[in-house]
Order: sequence, then C-alpha cells, then structure tokens
Amino acid sequence: MRKISLLFIFAAISLTGFSQKLNLNLFLGTSNYEGDMQANFFTFTQPGLAIGGGLSYQVSDRAYIRAGVTYASIAADDKKNPKVYFRNLNFKSDIQEFHLAGEYYLLTDEASKLSPYVFAGIAVYHFNPYTKDTTGTKYFLRPLSTEGQGFYQDRKPYSLTQFAIPFGGGIKYALTDNIKIGIEAGMRKLFTDYLDDVSTTYVDPNLLLTNRGPKALELAFRGSEIDKTATYPVVLTKRGEPRNKDWYYFTLVTLSYRFPALGEIKSGWDKPGGRKKYILGCPRK
Repeated sequence: MRKISLLFIFAAISLTGFSQKLNLNLFLGTSNYEGDMQANFFTFTQPGLAIGGGLSYQVSDRAYIRAGVTYASIAADDKKNPKVYFRNLNFKSDIQEFHLAGEYYLLTDEASKLSPYVFAGIAVYHFNPYTKDTTGTKYFLRPLSTEGQGFYQDRKPYSLTQFAIPFGGGIKYALTDNIKIGIEAGMRKLFTDYLDDVSTTYVDPNLLLTNRGPKALELAFRGSEIDKTATYPVVLTKRGEPRNKDWYYFTLVTLSYRFPALGEIKSGWDKPGGRKKYILGCPRK
C-alpha cells in the first residue's frame, strides 16, 4: 500500500510539472504559394484560408518543441499575371500538413510580455492540384499528365504526399500567465515543382492525346479560350521553370493556452517586465 501511495504521489508531481509546460495552440490566417503561376516570393494576392492547431512543450526558458496540423487552400490564375496571360492556366489545391518543429524565443516569459521567436523543423504534406474546364467540371491534373509524366522521355508522375522544411518566425503577447496571442509567418521549402502542375515544357500533343485523351490536351494549354487564333505551342516550348521549386506559406494569427499546474489558482504581474505565479498554499510576498 505504501508503494502504491508513493507511486501515486510521484505520478501527481510529474503530471503537475508536465501540464505546466504543455500548451494548446490554435491558429487562423491566410495561405499562399510561389511558383510558375505566382512569381512573387511573398504576396497576399490570390490568398487562401489556413486553419489548424497543435501542442507545444517547453523544454527550457526559451526553447519549445511543437507539433501541429494545418488545413489550407492555395490557388493561382494566369489571367492575373500579364507575363503568362496567354497560357491561361489556373489551379487550386487543398493542403493538409503535419509538422514537427523547434521554437526559440529571444526573450523569456519572465523578461517581457512580448516574446519574439523563430522556428524550424520538418513537415509532411498532401496536395492535389485541380482545375475546372469551360463547363465548370472539376478535373484533378495529376492523372492527366499535362507535361507527359509517365509516358514522355524520363518525366515521372509526381507524388501527392511529400516532405517539406517549415521555418519562420513570429511574436506573441501574454494576456495572462496562461493565454498568449500572436502573429506568425511561416515558409515551406518544397522539393517539387508540381504544386501547380506546371514545371517544364509542352509535350507532343499527339502523344498527349493518345496517352491521356482529349481532356488532357485541352487543359495542358488553354490559350485558345481567350484567343481563338492561339494554337498549341511547338513541342518543348517552355511551359514552366523547373529550376525553381515551388513554395507555400502561411500568415497566421495565433492563440496559445498554457495548461495550468494542478493547484494553481491565479497569477499576477508583480512589476513591469516581470511576473510571478501564486500557487495554492503558497503565501504572497
């Protein structure tokens, strides 16, 4: 019985310490991408919605480990880009991402209510670009092999689930000991140029028609939809830029809640630039 009691006490102490270092994070904001249809590295044009949540654990005064899930959408349209208007391509894609990262805060909680930080880690994400034809029918682009993936030269079909490197930074403001709000900008370094289904050159239209059908040929070049005199480009004419991999990124408003330790009843700011926590059973000084 004594051993069981000691085990219970040890577990309670461990849970108290663990909960005090565990945070629930929620975030909402915009998503965007940089690639062959959106050349600007960081822009708020043609934005999508990003929403998600996760947990973080404090390992030191300035370091945290965090994990999170994000659901987002990205899109772009050649009609909004004068440089490639003639191509008339467009796409949309939903993105589901899981990331694991480390955060480093430049100031500790005890030093300031404002906490700037940077983060970096690894992520796994899933995407699936699609478009709609002139009748409004939705078509996923990967099965159409618009650049001959799977049957032309050495072009291979791209994977819809890949790794990425997330990194960025933000700043948080402590409303209370347990609640913080903030803003975060996070980039995602990708290892594919097919986030938008555009990368290299135009494939032979006869081969595309034979291997993937008339809809693939129709959606590989859509210039004739806005210019009736436009014809399918000459084989190997530049369609995208394979040397530059795609990116996507988030601009988020964040909300963090620290799970209080067992027995913690309230806390207060003892002086400007510092704070202390009042624990049940501990007298105030």
